[in-house]
Amino acid sequence: MKKILLASAIALFAGLNAQTTFGIKAGYALSNLKSNEGDFEFGGIEGGMKSKSGFYIGGLVEHKFNNKFAIQGELEYANLGGKAEVSLPGITVTEKMNLNRIVIPISARYYVTPELGIYAGPYVSFKTNNKVKFEMSGPNAGMVDPSGIREGERFVEKYLNDTLKSTDFGLFLGADYNIHKGLFVDARYSFGLSNMIKNPVDGETLKMNFFQLGIGYKFK
Repeated sequence: MKKILLASAIALFAGLNAQTTFGIKAGYALSNLKSNEGDFEFGGIEGGMKSKSGFYIGGLVEHKFNNKFAIQGELEYANLGGKAEVSLPGITVTEKMNLNRIVIPISARYYVTPELGIYAGPYVSFKTNNKVKFEMSGPNAGMVDPSGIREGERFVEKYLNDTLKSTDFGLFLGADYNIHKGLFVDARYSFGLSNMIKNPVDGETLKMNFFQLGIGYKFK
C-alpha cells in the first residue's frame, strides 16, 4: 500500500510539475506620463508631453490548468517614464524622465490555439531610481553651460524623488504567440490606475501608461 501511495504521489507531482513552465523575456517599452493638467509646466515654462522609448527584461512562471486556461506571474526590470519638450528662442530642451521600476504583473491566460494566448490582469510596480537627462538642440544649443545642465538634472531628479510615490499599480492586457519550441513574441499595453503624486494640492494627477513589445523563451 505504501508503495502504491508513493507511486501515486510521484505521478501527481510529475503531472503538476509538467504543467508549470519557467521562462525569460526582454524587449522594447514605450511609455508616457498623463496629467489632468494637460501639458508639462515647470518654472512658468510650458512644454508638450511626449512618449519615451525604453526597455524591459525579466522572468516568468506559468501554470496551466488545462490546454485552454493558465495563470502567469512575472518579475521585470523596466525603464519607463516620459519626456517633455520645451521650445525657447534658438533652442529646444528635451527633458527625459527615466522612471526605472520593478514591475510584477499577474495575468489570467486563455489559449485561443496552442500557439496563441491572450491574457489580462493587474500589475504593481516599485521604484528603483529616477534619472533625468536634458538634451539641447537648435542653433543656440552650444551656448548652454554643461554644468548648468547637470545641476538642472539633479534638481529635477530630487523633485521627482520628493514628489512621486515609490509604488503604483494598474491593469494590462496583451497576447503572445509561440513561434517555435518555446520561443515566443509578446505584446501588451498597461494602464496606470494610481495617482503617482504623493501629496496632490489641487487635485492634480499623474499616471503612467506603457506599451511593451518583446521576445521570450519558455523552458520545457
